[in-house]
Amino acid sequence: MVLQRETNLTIWGWAAAKEKITVSFNGKTYKTITDDQGSWAVKMGKMKAGGPFKMMIKGENTIILEDIMLGDVWFCSGQSNMALPMERLKEAYPQVIEKDHFPMIRNFFVPTKANLSGESADLPPGKWVPATGADILSFGGTSYFFAKTLFQKYKVPIGIINSSVGGTPIEAWMSRDAFSTNPEQLRKINNFRDSAFMANYQKKLKEKNLARPSTSATIVDEGLSGPVKWIDPDFDASGWRKFWMPGYWADQGIRNINGILYFRKELQIPAEMSGKQAKLYMGRIIDADSVFLNGQFIGNTTYQYPPRRYVVPAGLLKAGKNILIVKVISNSGKGGFVPDKNYSLLTPDKKIDLRGEWSFEVGYAQPKQNQGFRADAEMPLVAQNEPTGLFNTMVSPAVKFAIKGFVWYQGETNTGNPKAYRQLLPALIKDWRNKWKQGDLPFIYAQLPNFMEANYLPEESNWAQFRQSQLEALSVPNTGMAVTIDAGEWNDIHPLDKKDVGERLALWAEHLAYHDQQITYSGPIYKSNQLNGSELAINFDHSSPGLMIKGADKLIGFALAGEDKVFYWARARITGDAVVLSSPMVSKPAFVRYAWADNPDRANLYNKAGLPASPFEAEVNK
Repeated sequence: MVLQRETNLTIWGWAAAKEKITVSFNGKTYKTITDDQGSWAVKMGKMKAGGPFKMMIKGENTIILEDIMLGDVWFCSGQSNMALPMERLKEAYPQVIEKDHFPMIRNFFVPTKANLSGESADLPPGKWVPATGADILSFGGTSYFFAKTLFQKYKVPIGIINSSVGGTPIEAWMSRDAFSTNPEQLRKINNFRDSAFMANYQKKLKEKNLARPSTSATIVDEGLSGPVKWIDPDFDASGWRKFWMPGYWADQGIRNINGILYFRKELQIPAEMSGKQAKLYMGRIIDADSVFLNGQFIGNTTYQYPPRRYVVPAGLLKAGKNILIVKVISNSGKGGFVPDKNYSLLTPDKKIDLRGEWSFEVGYAQPKQNQGFRADAEMPLVAQNEPTGLFNTMVSPAVKFAIKGFVWYQGETNTGNPKAYRQLLPALIKDWRNKWKQGDLPFIYAQLPNFMEANYLPEESNWAQFRQSQLEALSVPNTGMAVTIDAGEWNDIHPLDKKDVGERLALWAEHLAYHDQQITYSGPIYKSNQLNGSELAINFDHSSPGLMIKGADKLIGFALAGEDKVFYWARARITGDAVVLSSPMVSKPAFVRYAWADNPDRANLYNKAGLPASPFEAEVNK
C-alpha cells in the first residue's frame, strides 16, 4: 500500500456500533469510537515520505497491515488504453519486463464493477502489488511508465490506483452532481436510483422483446459436420480458395460475409525445430479465433483486440509437413487478419514467417438480418456505459483517499460526438476535484493518438475534432495534456507505445505537481496567428528550445482554407518561433488546421526537446 505523503492523512473503516478503535502507525497512536452505523475515522496529519511501515488497528479484534509506504499516489483512470497491462506489451519491452525491479512503486488495479443505484462505500476487493518480477505484468502500461519516470527522478514511493474499464464513455465516470445542469441526464440518473422504476422497466423490456418473433438462425458449422473435420490434418482441402495472409477476405474476392471461416496452411518444419516448444504469433484477428496444429487445439481468443500469442507444446512440431488451422468467427464488418502485425512461428533458434499464401473455406455464412435482438428491440441497460455507472463503484469509494493528482486516458468511445467533449472533460475535472476536496489537484490527460488509415488529402475527422476538444480543456487551471499523435498505430486502437505516452504524462506531472520549472514538459501548443497578405504566421506556446522538423526536409500537416472552408495543403516554413504558411489555392486564408486527420501520421512539427505539436484548428484573425 502507498499512502499520500505530506497531506492530512485520514484512515477510516467499519466495525460494531460504539466500538473503541485504536490505530498505531509510524510511532504514534490514535483513538476513536465508531458511530451508530459502525463507521470510524482518524486524522493523522502530515507525514514525510518513507517506509515500509506497519499499522495496527485494534478494536474487538486486531488487524495488522504491513509494508506500507508513504509517497505519492496518483489516481489513473479511463478506458482500455489506461487499463492495457504490461503483459500485452511484453514483446515490445522485453528488457523492462526482465530487468525492472522497483519495490517502491505499487499498483492497485480496481476490479471492474458498475452500479446505477447509488454510490458504494468501498472499492471492489483488490490488492496492492509492487513493480517487481511477474507482478509488473499486471500494471497498466501507461501508468507503469508514468510511475517509473517519477520514481527514478524523485526517489519517493509512487502508488498507482488504476481504475479503468475498456470501451466506456466519460459520462459513466462522472457523479450525479456533475449532471446538475442537465435535466435530461439527471432525470435518467434519478430513474436509475429508483428501485421500483427499474424493476418495472426491466419487466416491460423483457415482455416487449419476448413478444417479438426471434430472427436467430440455427448455426451449422460445416467444418465440424462432415465425417472428417476440417481441423483434421488428413482432411482434403484441395478445393479451398486461396488467401494471402495477412488481410481481410472482403479484399480478396469474398465480400459481405460474416460467420465462421477456416484458414489452412501447410508448413514445412526443419529438423532443428522438431519436437521443441515454440511460440505462435497470429497478429490480431477480427473477431475471434481458435488455433489447431496437426489437429491439436493450441489456444483461442474470444474478441478482436488482444494480440494472438500461443504456445506450441513440446513434441507437437514434427520435421516435414505440419498443418496449421485457424478458425475465425466474424460477427460484423470486415473480418480477417490485421496487416502489419507479427505472423510467425519460432523456437529459440529458428523463425518461420507465416505471411504469404494460405487457403480458406466458409464453414457458416451468417444471415444478413440481425442475430438475437431485432432492429426495433430495446437493448438492456449496461451499467458501465450509463452516466454514473462507474463513478458510483470505482471512483466514489476512493475520494477519501488522499492523492497527488489524476491521470486520464479516455475518449475513443466518445469520438462519435466529439464536440460534446468540450463540456464533458472540464465537467469531469471539476467534479472529481470537488469530490476529493484537495483543491485544484493536477489533472493530466492523454490526447488521442493517430489511428485508422492515413489520408493524403485534407479531410474532416471526428478524431481530429475530438483532439481539438481535448486541447481546449487546457484552459482549465492546473491541467496538462500529453500529445500522442506519433505514438499510435493505424491498425490498432490499442497501440503498443505506452512508454512515450507515460513519460510525456510524467513530464506534465513534474511541472504541475512537483513544480519543476527547468524542464520542457509540452510540445508546441497553438497560441495565435497573424495574417500578412496571403501568408499566415502561427505562434506557439512551448516552442522553446526552438521549433524543428522531424524526419523530413519540409513541414507536413498544415492546411489553409478560405471562407468556404475548403482546405488545401499549405506550404510551411519555420521562422524563429513561428510557422509561416501559404497556399496558391487560398489567397485569403480564413481558417488553419494542423494534423487534422484520424491518422496524421506524417505531421512533423516538434520542439527541439523532441515533443510533438498538438493538432489544432483556428480561425484566422481579421
